Amino acid sequence: MKFTKLIIATGNRGKYREFCEIIRDTAGENFADEIIFAPEISRMIVEETGKTYAENAMLKARAWAERSGLPCLADDSGLELDALDGAPGLYSARVVAGNDSDKVSWLLGQLEGKADRGARFVASLCLCVPEKFTLITEGECRGKIVDSPSGYDGFGYDPVFLPEGYELTFAELSGHAKNQISHRTNAFRKIYGLLKQ
Repeated sequence: MKFTKLIIATGNRGKYREFCEIIRDTAGENFADEIIFAPEISRMIVEETGKTYAENAMLKARAWAERSGLPCLADDSGLELDALDGAPGLYSARVVAGNDSDKVSWLLGQLEGKADRGARFVASLCLCVPEKFTLITEGECRGKIVDSPSGYDGFGYDPVFLPEGYELTFAELSGHAKNQISHRTNAFRKIYGLLKQ
């Protein structure tokens, strides 16, 4: 199945670009002819009131699919720290007010003095095709949190997340390298696999 138009339901342009790269790297030209950044259609904001990543992804995908009448891909993701019993998790993007560096500072403050730096990024993806079907998948990427930010690519907590088996943070890796292992890529591969069945 190939879509003529596909909406990426996010207001985060960095995440939109990442999704475009993930789709291209995973499916080439076989997934969608045109990939649309949701704010180019509407300024609609969908409240993330779900109790899980999957619920929030589905809320966004369904709302945008209903608004536009087009297939829509949405995600909800978070960073879970072993030493913090999975926090910030569902609240990763809004754990503190401010920009990405404020959130990173909060995170490093929470880990100060803690030996366990283990962490994982988790993403749930929801693909909603109006009046046809809804698919939900989940992917993860395990790693650890470094002592100080490093790198300028990516967004969010990327400068402090060191994926397993690598010596560079997500923010130091090229977009292509990150997209081979990321939580969003792992979730998207599952969706693409289901569509090809």
